Amino acid sequence: MNLSHILDNHPDDAIALISRGRPTTYGALRSQVASMRGELQRLGVGKGDVVVLLCGNSRYFVVSYLATIGIGAIVSPLNPTSPAPEIEGEMLSVKPTAAVIEPSAFAAWKQIPSITTSAVRVVISTEGHEIDGAHTIDEFLNSEPAPIVEVEPSHPAAYMFTSGTAGSPKAAVLTHNNLLTNIRQANVAEHIGPSDVTFGVLPLFHIFGLNVVLGTSFAGGAAVVLVQRFDPVATMETIAERHVTVLPGAPSMWMALAQMDHPTPDGFKNVRLALSGAAKLPEQIAHSISARFGLQIHEGYGLTEASPVVTTSIGMEWIPGSIGRPVPGIELRLVDENGDDSLVGDSGEIWIRGENIFAGYLNDAEATERVLTSDGWLRTGDIAVIDDSGHLFMVDRAKDLIIVSGFNVFPAEVEGVLQSHPDIAEVAVVGTPHPHTGEAVRAYVVSRNGVHLDEDAIIDYCRTKLARYKCPSKVLLVDSLPRNISGKVQRYALR
Repeated sequence: MNLSHILDNHPDDAIALISRGRPTTYGALRSQVASMRGELQRLGVGKGDVVVLLCGNSRYFVVSYLATIGIGAIVSPLNPTSPAPEIEGEMLSVKPTAAVIEPSAFAAWKQIPSITTSAVRVVISTEGHEIDGAHTIDEFLNSEPAPIVEVEPSHPAAYMFTSGTAGSPKAAVLTHNNLLTNIRQANVAEHIGPSDVTFGVLPLFHIFGLNVVLGTSFAGGAAVVLVQRFDPVATMETIAERHVTVLPGAPSMWMALAQMDHPTPDGFKNVRLALSGAAKLPEQIAHSISARFGLQIHEGYGLTEASPVVTTSIGMEWIPGSIGRPVPGIELRLVDENGDDSLVGDSGEIWIRGENIFAGYLNDAEATERVLTSDGWLRTGDIAVIDDSGHLFMVDRAKDLIIVSGFNVFPAEVEGVLQSHPDIAEVAVVGTPHPHTGEAVRAYVVSRNGVHLDEDAIIDYCRTKLARYKCPSKVLLVDSLPRNISGKVQRYALR
């Protein structure tokens, strides 16, 4: 088997992608992917090697992704806008053989120590020649093609960085079978088919964008309109112009669209399926979108370690606030503090089991054992309740995870950066509600030896070491942090 077979059996002239206004048919995409498979192999990239993608939502990402997994190599998509220290840490974790880099990541790549970048044997630039020794991707798209390499179902397809259930960012190992199983689970009723046009603004380096937007659409033969960055007005124009029928987004997108003063008339008239995931959607936003545009947003729940879809409300009674029911093939339990199944109406931690559950965290058996039981249950760390009809509702997170615009931010990572500041003695980071991003990062800081600290300077310091969405939007200077009798910081008091 090989996940890249999802491109097979679609008409050659059917549109697969629209990127930067340029359509690519399934026939052309298959040809480009086959050519890149061939060139990667000729350069010595093969089964088990790792290819990092520092690309946004573009045709080059898609071709590189499918070509990589098509030769049995392992893809690791990274955020191209992350600062150099973050990218370097991720590369040291996955140890790539090859890298595909777009211009937005050139500056960060050049700042990474040469001992790290020189270990990458093959560097491919999507545009320009700013990186010494790099190939241009156009060389790869017109080369002699190579066939797909069949692999075992358990063979890794992707290393996806996440901090979802086990602390600081780790690479979750997702196999070909994990990803393909979840594509089938998410689209079991053929919700997305050849006549659909999917709006692709969710980042492809995020599992929601990679396997739900891209994977499910390609498996169904739909077209995907790739969008590099979200802008509410441009989004409405594109949805209308491209006759978008499937509209997936994080809550931050829906919040922005709900607050638009003058939306494009009839902009949503072709949309038949509106989806929200990656974080909890405020009920008032769901009601507002329904009242203004007649769209019922179907909320679901998932996490990287589940490839990612766990529940969906598609095809069910529309109940704003509900994340629906488990998709087929997933066993789900709500477990109380004693390890017993919770009663209907009582909250419990979501435990799940199925073929879509990841193989573990890369080179971290201890973290894997904390979240995976011996009989295959994944402890998600998320708290939910179930009603008499079997509908699930999210309550809280057992962990301290912050979700900003659908992206996971673990306080410990941000605190580690702030604690490296020479004038900061103590710090605690929490999430606070935000009208546009769902949550925002807030830091409480105690200065060292009474040194005066500037809030903007501290935020700028974080931006040199963390992706922008992980950086605090607010820094509060305090004399001390609230702690319990054992000395642990009481985050709930700060919230």
